[in-house]
Amino acid sequence: MNNLIIDAARDKIILTFIVGKNIYTCSHENSKINFEKLMLLISDFLKSNKSSLDHIDAIYVNRGPGSFAGIRNSLSTIKALFLTKNIDYYCFSFADFKDFSVIEYVDVPKLCEKYKVKKNLINPIYLS
Repeated sequence: MNNLIIDAARDKIILTFIVGKNIYTCSHENSKINFEKLMLLISDFLKSNKSSLDHIDAIYVNRGPGSFAGIRNSLSTIKALFLTKNIDYYCFSFADFKDFSVIEYVDVPKLCEKYKVKKNLINPIYLS
């Protein structure tokens, strides 16, 4: 299963691509310019790892708490991918995984399954 994890709620935009046992990751500055071109960043990231959106089985996106603009743009992007490419997504929060103090992005798909994070449901958590 090929999973893409997007986290734009924190200090940096983090993209993690899990292909079998291989894990690829990159980060970008958390800025308005990068939010506006998030889809290009994703596409370039996948291309640099010899893949494309056609090879993604599921997307996991951090719904917060965090940056309003980062969360809004990442959720909009994955919703568009769901509508155009029919790629299922899971909106998680690190708070969903309350039993774990240290969580790595590679653990997110298994934790979403364990904690029964609902598929294709958006429920953002913004910082006030």
